[in-house]
Amino acid sequence: MSVFMQVRDELRGNPRTWLITGAAGFIGSNLLEELLQLDQTVVGLDNFATGHRHNLEKVRGLVSDTQWQRFTFHELDIRSIEQCRIAAEGVDYVLHQAALGSVPRSINDPLTTNDTNSTGFLNMLVAARDAGVKRFIYAASSSTYGDHPGLPKQEELIGKPLSPYAVTKYVNELYADVFARTYGVESIGLRYFNVFGPRQDPKGAYAAVIPRWIEELYRGVTCRINGDGETSRDFCFIGNTVQMNLLAATTSNPQAVNQVYNVAYGARTTLNELFSEIRERLAKCYARVADAQPDYLDFRAGDVRHSQADISKAASLLGYSPSHDLQQGLDVTTRWFLEELEADA
Repeated sequence: MSVFMQVRDELRGNPRTWLITGAAGFIGSNLLEELLQLDQTVVGLDNFATGHRHNLEKVRGLVSDTQWQRFTFHELDIRSIEQCRIAAEGVDYVLHQAALGSVPRSINDPLTTNDTNSTGFLNMLVAARDAGVKRFIYAASSSTYGDHPGLPKQEELIGKPLSPYAVTKYVNELYADVFARTYGVESIGLRYFNVFGPRQDPKGAYAAVIPRWIEELYRGVTCRINGDGETSRDFCFIGNTVQMNLLAATTSNPQAVNQVYNVAYGARTTLNELFSEIRERLAKCYARVADAQPDYLDFRAGDVRHSQADISKAASLLGYSPSHDLQQGLDVTTRWFLEELEADA
């Protein structure tokens, strides 16, 4: 039995109270679904800046009425310390996902990114400290590696940040470390590498590439690639990300706490390869997609050329073992999005 399966069994028999910030977002709603299905009590916080009410409704349709009654939602903003205190009261674990993502967004509007990602993070840390939470798990980012050229990325080797977004995520790690040393707040940071899966938003200027390409191919819109397509990423299915959050929150290994970990699969895929993988899956259902070709644009400011994670630290200290590789994750994700698109047609 895997460590994650043991954790799930233990939680079913010993429910806890969890706070998910950004609960209406892509990652937050998937965490909510998992925890409610494990009969946990969950408090959700979101201001709907990037999250969606329909994500919460989707989760409601996937759990029992009894499980849904264990969920309390607050439409609050992490930029307010008073509102953070309301959400954190009586909570065992915080899963802090609320943030403004996207490197381009942060370049276009660094003030709002900093206000949400840095000040909002500090507010949640203070609220968690004062509420006496057992552990604070937070969404860090692979952008923290910045211009460090090494591959695969190892947690202790980082470079200079390449965007305001990356700065905010590194500041989060520094604050978490200081709060552990100064106040004894237990925390674990999870450096996400290109998470994808069901309920990821395909729309908007800052939409992630996988859901956007699925929808564009389905609708016959030409997909765009920034650069020559040989830029590579370590794409991580949402199920792997959910696993890491629960492992981090519940670990009893003292050496595993007050650390940061890569959350990824541990492989590298170019954008050209990714486009081909997605096109191949859609072409099985829609012959018109088979000959689709992307448009190539200029490279995007703030982007790193290659990214791949070393996940050995997470494996050794937390027992992390990814459940899905890219192909398995794309099978699930493509099927989910096509069902949604067909339902809306």
